Amino acid sequence: METFSPEEIERSRRYHRPLYAAQLAELAVGLAVPGVLAFGHLGRSLEDAPWWVASTALVVLVLLAETLALGPFSVWRYRRERAWSFSTQTPKSWLLDRAKAFAIGVAITWFALVGLIVSARAFTTWWPAVAALAGALFVLLLGFVAPVVLEPIFNRFRALDDQELADDLRSLADRAGVPVRDVLVADASRRTRKHNAYVSGLAQTRRVVLWDTLLADSEPAEIRLVVAHELGHRRLRHVAWGTALAMAGTAVYVFVLWATLRWEWLRSALDVSGAGDPGIVPFALFLGGLLELVALPLGAALSRRFERTADRFSLELTGDRVGYEGVHRRLATANLSDLDPPRAYYLVFHGHPTAPERIAAGRKRSRKTESASSM
Repeated sequence: METFSPEEIERSRRYHRPLYAAQLAELAVGLAVPGVLAFGHLGRSLEDAPWWVASTALVVLVLLAETLALGPFSVWRYRRERAWSFSTQTPKSWLLDRAKAFAIGVAITWFALVGLIVSARAFTTWWPAVAALAGALFVLLLGFVAPVVLEPIFNRFRALDDQELADDLRSLADRAGVPVRDVLVADASRRTRKHNAYVSGLAQTRRVVLWDTLLADSEPAEIRLVVAHELGHRRLRHVAWGTALAMAGTAVYVFVLWATLRWEWLRSALDVSGAGDPGIVPFALFLGGLLELVALPLGAALSRRFERTADRFSLELTGDRVGYEGVHRRLATANLSDLDPPRAYYLVFHGHPTAPERIAAGRKRSRKTESASSM
């Protein structure tokens, strides 16, 4: 922890503690809204409509109710980011992003739940297997198309125009054994002053994306380390593993839904006949949120493991111990990362090790390498 001053640690706490409280409240509200609508028999109001009309209307109504209920939290977050000088968005731009996110959420949810209902209506006995397979394939499809269809809705992307740096990063990717199709720059500065980079896509849609904020404020050696980290995710197949686990999670969700709907008392409480009833939409969303909550600790632990191995990969690929420490300190400072989160919150929600943990791990790795070299 000596890498950061007590003042830096305290500032990170002051920034994050209210955000943690808001996140817990948002989780509660996000579960309560579809739960209340499910057991409040929202579907009964549309029972005379054709099933596909009722299904579509219920998806829109539930997601709209949830968005409105969470609206005050979203406004608070936006104003807080402005107050801490992170957000660069105008209210109009922020509202436009919210509208885009809502429309995409409705479209994806509609495809998923209508597919589920169609499966249940067409295959009365085998619908769980059909819906599980279809859902898993839908997740796989999203993994392919998200970089080229969904991401451009929110950001503009351009090729890295520093040719010398671009050639250096491609050479780094070749050395890593994971040549990438594109190294792109996203115009994140339209929204934030924070720094980030990520990998996305599968097969022919894979790319490494740098935020322009990171590119503007970092030295080439630091950018190499960030890209090396992202290449580590690709080399170690973290994106593929994440996609596979999401596909498996979708299948598990379908079978849990099937198992719960076998309880007559639950069908009666929901006033639905089964998974083919459009009235199942609010409960399906409630159950999905509940299972996501249960899976949070496992997902966070796995993500932290992925991040640690990608950190180690970046250090081994570049051999730049000093730069490694510098980049993690710079990222923690630029993004005001929580340097000392509450342990319980860390275990459940944090998908990344803290900056002090990452720096300490890098030092330990370097000592081992130096010790092995001297033998």
